[in-house]
Amino acid sequence: MQNAKDNQIARCQECSLLISVEQDVKRQRCPRCFTRVHFRIPRSIQKTWALLITAAFMMIPANFLPISTLTSTGKTTPDTIMSGIIALAKSDNLGIAIIIFIASILVPLFKIIGLMLILLSVQNKIFIAPKRKLLLFNAIHWIGKWSIMDLFVISIMVAVINRGNLLSVDPGYGATCFGFVVILTILAAESFDTRLIWDLNHKNERK
Repeated sequence: MQNAKDNQIARCQECSLLISVEQDVKRQRCPRCFTRVHFRIPRSIQKTWALLITAAFMMIPANFLPISTLTSTGKTTPDTIMSGIIALAKSDNLGIAIIIFIASILVPLFKIIGLMLILLSVQNKIFIAPKRKLLLFNAIHWIGKWSIMDLFVISIMVAVINRGNLLSVDPGYGATCFGFVVILTILAAESFDTRLIWDLNHKNERK
């Protein structure tokens, strides 16, 4: 009979079931969803860096390519994220312009820079209070869904404004790139193992 000390508790990454895992068993699966069980997310830092760097590069075309194209009586007017924000501000819709600016520009930058700071502190063993890093990560994780607001506005405009050749709104390549930024940053947050935040703190406590 195996000693209970040889077992450790792991959490399934898919269904969150707590499982007693034998240390010498490398390929144990969750009894509920049959997913491979790991004590830590495999290659968490590498995956998060790859997704973040890709998202950072995608921010360039997302902000410089047209996110929507307005066609009115045969005249086509492309709009980038920033030009749309400026147009809203000039048309006395400053409140909406500020919301779109925060959701479409500040939030993605906040997510990318915030996750990069957390990764750098973990990799370079820079001691920052774990609670502060976890608070930053939770804010990034929670706020991610609001980044899609600009695309939501475009989808409403496409559904409501389209009137054939006289007046129509079509999404541009910038919208696709921005969608990739949102998805990549969400995946980056999901791929980061938050237990890495506490490792350096545990090492310092042992010393």
